[in-house]
Amino acid sequence: MEAFSFVRPEHLSHQGYLFGGNLLKWVDEYAWLAAARDFPGYTLVTRAMDDIQFTKRVRIGAILRFVTERVKQGTTSVTYAVHVYASNDVTRDEKLVFSTHVIFVAVDEDGDKKALPQLP
Repeated sequence: MEAFSFVRPEHLSHQGYLFGGNLLKWVDEYAWLAAARDFPGYTLVTRAMDDIQFTKRVRIGAILRFVTERVKQGTTSVTYAVHVYASNDVTRDEKLVFSTHVIFVAVDEDGDKKALPQLP
């Protein structure tokens, strides 16, 4: 799945670059949307992100492209790889700025783990 976000002034840190918390919010949200599409009707909660390392600064005006793919599934959990690319606001050339894995767990109405159907 692909999704896009536009870096606006309200997304910047006091140093004038994309605030990491905003990036993590988008990563979690877009990964959850991919999981919700794969497992409709299931309650999925974020369990973990495996590696949080910000490798490149992102400027205002950049268009972020989020590429999300399911990479692993267990009995009650599913893992998605998320790669984030930022475009140059003039040439629109893209560079990888962030990657992580987001792990979701399916839960029932009491918050207990619930089995997921096995997807191909």
